[in-house]
Amino acid sequence: MSETNVPPPPAAPRGGSNDKTLMLVLSYLGLLALIPLLTEKDDADVQWHAKHGLVQFFFFVIIWVVIGIITSTGVGCLFAFLYPIVGLAWLIVTILSILKATKGERFIIPGVSDFANKF
Repeated sequence: MSETNVPPPPAAPRGGSNDKTLMLVLSYLGLLALIPLLTEKDDADVQWHAKHGLVQFFFFVIIWVVIGIITSTGVGCLFAFLYPIVGLAWLIVTILSILKATKGERFIIPGVSDFANKF
């Protein structure tokens, strides 16, 4: 039997677009945004998305806490329907942010993005 010399596959480029895309996606996945924020200090675009992703995450956490406080009162049970609405809004904003980030664009939320720009 003869052995064929098959060259090894080419090495993946280091620091290529796959790493940046991964970091952009992680920027909008809650506390996982800390990974690109702390590791990609040289890339201003990744830093921008990581900061905005963290601010968006904490914005929705604050909304959930406020709804939880309101619903814990006797009259607040009428506001319990807001939980799935806020959850759906968070999912939509996260998906739109990831899609825009991977295309090289920015998803701006008035007020929230202004607050994130201060950091």
